[in-house]
Amino acid sequence: MGTMKRIAILGSTGSIGTQALDVVRKHPDRFRVVALAAGSNGERLAEQADEFAPLLAVLASGEPPAGSGLASGAERIVEVATHPEADVVVNALVGSVGLVPTLAALDAGKRVALANKESLVAGGDLVMGRLGDRADRLLPVDSEHSAIFQCLAGNRLGDVRRILLTASGGPFRGRARAGLAGVTVEEALAHPTWRMGRKITVDSATMMNKGLEAIEAHHLFGVAMDRIEVVVHPRSIVHGIVEFADGSCLAQASRPDMRLALQVALAWPERLGGGAEPLDWPAIGSLEFEPLDGAAFPAVALAFEAARLGGTHPAVLNAANEEAVAAFLGRRLDFLGIPWVVERVLSSHAGGPPTLEGVLEAERWARAAAMRVIASRT
Repeated sequence: MGTMKRIAILGSTGSIGTQALDVVRKHPDRFRVVALAAGSNGERLAEQADEFAPLLAVLASGEPPAGSGLASGAERIVEVATHPEADVVVNALVGSVGLVPTLAALDAGKRVALANKESLVAGGDLVMGRLGDRADRLLPVDSEHSAIFQCLAGNRLGDVRRILLTASGGPFRGRARAGLAGVTVEEALAHPTWRMGRKITVDSATMMNKGLEAIEAHHLFGVAMDRIEVVVHPRSIVHGIVEFADGSCLAQASRPDMRLALQVALAWPERLGGGAEPLDWPAIGSLEFEPLDGAAFPAVALAFEAARLGGTHPAVLNAANEEAVAAFLGRRLDFLGIPWVVERVLSSHAGGPPTLEGVLEAERWARAAAMRVIASRT
């Protein structure tokens, strides 16, 4: 019988947050929810608060439902991230709004189960600098980074030759660039293997998510960008591969279910039952891998370029992408316009110091610049 872990969840009403609560439901003897925060879905947050009885539940924007007892205000999200009763903070917020709560949770001595990729993309140096010699206080929730984390367990980083992140290829795998000009929002949201929120699903369609994940892996595992590669694996069974100096490779494989990555992060170093359905290897038959089509999906190269430039360039990449994706979802920008906008904003950025103030200022600049570039295309 392991110890009970007390959990705070940021972004509890979104895709990752609701799946984290599924893990808690499955293991009520191991996890207890002590704090929740959500963006604007007050009805669902009120339902979660009724079910899990947290000590604090915060709605960032909008009016809480009458009689719900929810606290309100975006500034109170940090109270959830630093709640004195929480052992583990799941950061499932979407976007760069997740950076400050990640830093606050680490400063408060919490273990952070990180699903908010923007924390590491925009502020990777800041986040990793908070860990000191306690790297186990930051555990990845993305399936790919969870896979690499599991493959590295018990191995030495100095022995790593390459990290390979797998990509499903999204809904447009195999299409040439010319065939992507007129794709619709509905087509971009029809992901073949994963159930995710709208923003990350579009990032999967452009494959920007793999570029962002490469930057995350660079920070999480201390591996140079030129030793991180993306390989297309349509069936989403192998989630990550580590190649060592002697030519040996370790791969993590499982059914595509985010609840497994969440459970690994919440329970680590223990392994709990009931994570994902077991694989039927004879039924799988074969596993296919393909190279990335960089001409059709230029977003990956843009992310590697932002990481190479360093400083505040990754924050600018991320913020410009957020604005471009929002414009696409709002039908104000065509699909190929997403990397087009990001490239133009990134190339016009002068750079700056990756301090918290520098990152936040670079993001504000990038959002304004992206809006101007979007307007120029429509």
